[in-house]
Amino acid sequence: MNKRIQVIAIALALALGSAATSAIAFDASSRAEINVSSGGVIVSGYDVVAYHAGKAEKGSARFSAEYNGAIYYFASATNRDAFQQAPQKYAPAYGGFCAMGVALGQKFDVDPTQFKVVDGVLYLNKDPEVAVLWSKAIPKHIGDADQQWPAIKTQAPADL
Repeated sequence: MNKRIQVIAIALALALGSAATSAIAFDASSRAEINVSSGGVIVSGYDVVAYHAGKAEKGSARFSAEYNGAIYYFASATNRDAFQQAPQKYAPAYGGFCAMGVALGQKFDVDPTQFKVVDGVLYLNKDPEVAVLWSKAIPKHIGDADQQWPAIKTQAPADL
């Protein structure tokens, strides 16, 4: 399969699967640079510090912090405090949108259990199948996403 057909197939799989895995709060018409719920919570309330320890752990509103217009939840006061010391270290890449989607010029919601920390940066993906595809060429996909992000970050997902 040539590269163009592969890209089209991946983009189609992402788009078709998005309705089934997107959180109810995902707003495809929002032009926001961050993927937050209607209440402003990022990553469906998962603890972004825990990801760096290799765990997808649900946070609690009891331990929360705000950063760049998003509310972050943490599993403990210790994790919240670590985040507050260096939020840029823990905030997800591409505003918490699907890393593979961004590599393809799209903005998709994520499954917060599908993550990878690469060189200290948190990347999220929309579902297990997309995470597998993304993992097959991580450096290339990061490069593609880094190139795409400036052009799409203020675009509504529905407009891409």
